[in-house]
Amino acid sequence: MEITKDPLILGGKEFSSRFILGSGKYSLPLIQAAVEYAEAQMITLAVRRTNTNENENILDYIPKGITLLPNTSGARTADEAVRIARLARELGCGDFIKIEIIGDSKYLLPDNEQTVRATEILAKEGFVVLAYMHPDLYAARDLVNAGAASVMPLAAPIGSNKGLATKELIQILIDEIDVPIIVDAGIGRPSQACEAMEMGAAAIMANTAIATAKDVPKMALAFKHGVLAGREAYLAGLGRVLERGASASDPLTGFLGA
Repeated sequence: MEITKDPLILGGKEFSSRFILGSGKYSLPLIQAAVEYAEAQMITLAVRRTNTNENENILDYIPKGITLLPNTSGARTADEAVRIARLARELGCGDFIKIEIIGDSKYLLPDNEQTVRATEILAKEGFVVLAYMHPDLYAARDLVNAGAASVMPLAAPIGSNKGLATKELIQILIDEIDVPIIVDAGIGRPSQACEAMEMGAAAIMANTAIATAKDVPKMALAFKHGVLAGREAYLAGLGRVLERGASASDPLTGFLGA
């Protein structure tokens, strides 16, 4: 059976993979294995981690041809995020940028207001902005109006692996926002990634769930399959759900006599 081409398009660029790999928690040698097993085509990159020490550079562990998605990790304000984004561009990381502005050190929740402000500035400078945010319809609309190429709502607190805690809010964004919705933060299992894709999410980003697994390459592979299965199910159209009673999957009449 011929599989219909179904690319994810961001900033005018096509991606056949709908899984974005976060790189923040890996030991450097495991990054390349995770990318290859997940078949990810985009990987996040904390600008402050591009040079970890004199002998190691994270860029040396990212396979060629992978689109870098620098993030503004560590920024507490829009001004700080803009500075980090500009630095990433100067370092040769390209025009893609994930805006991540966190002023809350306890729960690590993104600051939607500051994110909108940074998005507006950077979009005008030609950046392809992917905006990490707490799922809120009004903030999402503001991000789109500010020029965001994608809205990235958190599924659960960052690093928690708790899954789709904000499922209903994310579904509202999927239904109402015209740019790709990429579910980010909190996805802890391939089955949760699959569920988010079944909802109609455009892509999934995961970091902690893979980086803290006992077998990193195998978990990366499992996430790849989970994202693919969820996308295919969404495109196929999920079967009905009965509110009450049951419905036989095989006919109860008309075949015994034959």
